[in-house]
Formats: sequence, C-alpha cells, structure tokens
Amino acid sequence: MPSPPRAIPLSDVRSLPPVDPATLPARAEAVYARMRQRRTVRDFADTPVPREAIAWCLRAAGTAPSGANQQPWHFVAVADLATKRRIRAAAEAEERAFYGGRAPDDWLAALAPLGTDADKPFLEVAPWLIAVFAQSTGLDADGQPVKHYYVSESVGIATGLLIAALHEIGLVTLTHTPSPMGFLREVLGRPANERAYLLLVAGYPADGAQVPDIARKLLGEIATFVGDASPH
Repeated sequence: MPSPPRAIPLSDVRSLPPVDPATLPARAEAVYARMRQRRTVRDFADTPVPREAIAWCLRAAGTAPSGANQQPWHFVAVADLATKRRIRAAAEAEERAFYGGRAPDDWLAALAPLGTDADKPFLEVAPWLIAVFAQSTGLDADGQPVKHYYVSESVGIATGLLIAALHEIGLVTLTHTPSPMGFLREVLGRPANERAYLLLVAGYPADGAQVPDIARKLLGEIATFVGDASPH
C-alpha cells in the first residue's frame, strides 16, 4: 500500500484574512475591470523590460495546478536579438505556407476581421518572446522517464496565469501559434519530450498601437448558473 500523501495546513502557504461576503461582488468586479482591459496587441515598442519582471511572472505561471502536480511545462524566455530573428524567419515561412494555401477558406475568413497576415515583425521588435513547451514525459528521482497526464490542460492553465500576470504588471501580450511549431524546439534546443505549445510575445505597446474593434460575449452567452450559493 502506498503511504498517504504528506499534507500541511493551508495556512502555512496562504494567508486567509477574514473576508466579508458582502464585499466579494465588488472585489470580483474590480478584477474584471482590470482584466477586461487586456487585449491582444501586435504593435510593440522595443522598450526593454527587466528580466527580473519576466522571471516573477514565470514564477506566477508555475503556481498553476497540474495533473498529479507533474508541472509538465517549460518556458524559454528569449531576449537575444539573433535568436528572435531566427524565430521570426522560421515562423514567417510557416505563415506564408498557411496563408498561401495550407489554411482552409473558412479559417482565413474567420481571421480576416483581425487583419492578420504572414508578416510578423513583432517577433523581432518586442523585448521578450516566451516559448511555452509541453512535456509529454518527465524524469523520476532515478532519472527514469515518467509519463505526464493532462498535459495540454495543465500547460493551458499555466499559460493563462502567465498572460494574466504580464497584464497585471502593465505589459501587453500576443499569443502566436504558427502551425506547425516544430521549429521552436530546434531553434531553442529543447529535448524530444517537449513540444511547442505556444509563443507568447510580451512587452510595452508601441505609441499609437491599434487593436481590432471586437466585442466579448455577454455573461449569459458564456456561463450558466445552476442554483444559488449566495449567503442568505
């Protein structure tokens, strides 16, 4: 029989001051007010962003829940200009193939309102590119391969926390997913057990940056409530 998992009090890792339930809606609305300002940006300034700031945001991403706590992610933060240029060249080659015939017409039609094309200058201009890799396997204490579970779900949650953390400190981001993305593993020298999940562009917006005029779905379109747990 396996030994029971070691547990520690939640209070050892998280401070939980008393919260008046009556204040929760206002606190939640304040979070929404900040997050609703998050927009995908394609016009970046080349203004440097301290490495330490990116490191703290990556730590925040690493707090994400994951299947069996296997934490099947690896982040490669790139500021080196030569490496960014290699990534841009490889990404644009894939994008030209995508826009030039690989993508079905309905996909291109869906992208048309956003004004995207095969040119990706932001990959070279933005101060940071963060390549997110998903690890299909890891290593145990003896260096033997261990299968990871719920990899895509876990890495997706961690990426969401990373985007939120970067937004919270005042930066803007772009989620870039050229298809296929195998070139990222080659350019960045990552091992065979990792696959590129997403390329996150991060930095300050350029002066006069423009974003698509889009709307978010209303709450009733994205959520359904069953019952009411409000205090009475």
